[in-house]
Amino acid sequence: MKVECVKDKIKDAVGIAEKATGKNLTLPILSSLLFIAKDKLLRIRATNLDLGIEIQIPAKIEQEGITAVPGNVLNNLLSGIHDKTVHFELKNDNLFVSTKNIKTLIKSFPYQDFPTLPHIKNDNPFSIDAQKFVAGLKSVSYSASLSDIKPEISSIYIYADSGNIVLAATDSFRLAEKKILIGDKQQFPSVIIPFKNTLEIIRILDTISGNVHIHFDKNQISFSSDNIYITSRLIDGIFPDYKQIIPKEFTTEVTLLKQDMFDALKISNIFSDKLNQIDFHVNPKENVFSISSRNADIGENTTNLDAALSGEELKLSFNYRYLVDCFSSITKDSVILQFSGEARPLVMKGVGDKSFMYLVMPLNK
Repeated sequence: MKVECVKDKIKDAVGIAEKATGKNLTLPILSSLLFIAKDKLLRIRATNLDLGIEIQIPAKIEQEGITAVPGNVLNNLLSGIHDKTVHFELKNDNLFVSTKNIKTLIKSFPYQDFPTLPHIKNDNPFSIDAQKFVAGLKSVSYSASLSDIKPEISSIYIYADSGNIVLAATDSFRLAEKKILIGDKQQFPSVIIPFKNTLEIIRILDTISGNVHIHFDKNQISFSSDNIYITSRLIDGIFPDYKQIIPKEFTTEVTLLKQDMFDALKISNIFSDKLNQIDFHVNPKENVFSISSRNADIGENTTNLDAALSGEELKLSFNYRYLVDCFSSITKDSVILQFSGEARPLVMKGVGDKSFMYLVMPLNK
């Protein structure tokens, strides 16, 4: 193998792919990147067996070839190179990397040990604007469980419903749901993607402009654009029927500016306790909506907010972090809080926005 590349292109590609390498002591090949030089393109592959990626970049290929090299070593090396072009040459099964002023030898892995990436064959891929899909994933991913004990909820659930694809995530304490309008022409099966993989999918797809093509089979999902291919394992399970916990009717509603609520929550968090407890008091008759907190070691705080109120009086407590996590997903300037009574979940939405819904359970008194 003998290849010449533009340094910025190879550096960016290796930086993206290296994050998908594995840290498996019993399978050291997973820590490597597979380089395939063929047909005027350099293909760079990485996988941790859960997630795989292939990136292709244009290159001047004097001699075709294939090798596997440690991803972190190559990534760190390229980060320190300032020349405009980089040369790669395979000699005696080791990779020589050189520029005008730098000559480096990187010991290679046996490339035959590198796992193959699944390539899903599907005649009708689902296509969607990459940035819309990324925004959808970002809108819900923070609500997924961080524990792997229940893989069904340590995941993002995606399905089609009435001309939308719906993305949902829950850790059983809160739930986020985002709808993306796609029309009725495209079909999207129900899939459950592991949460850890969605973080990498977000990071990679965020670099893509235009459409991404999505393929499915029973065990895998793939995303492809002109020069990037990603494949992820799917969870074989059943996502909770979360619609059962969404209240159908509400007894109290509060409408206010999103920024006002966010600022009040930040102040209250200064005085919250070790449970991050924030207290809501809604009294429509006296037109009072307050957010308060108390810490025996620090002090206490109450903030009254201008809001439109209706319904019954109530007092509820919530985890501060669970409340503020959703604010980046609400694109409207005003937010509506909907309550259905004591010990019942709070539903938050942007005023006039039917595409996003956030539900959070109150703390037990």
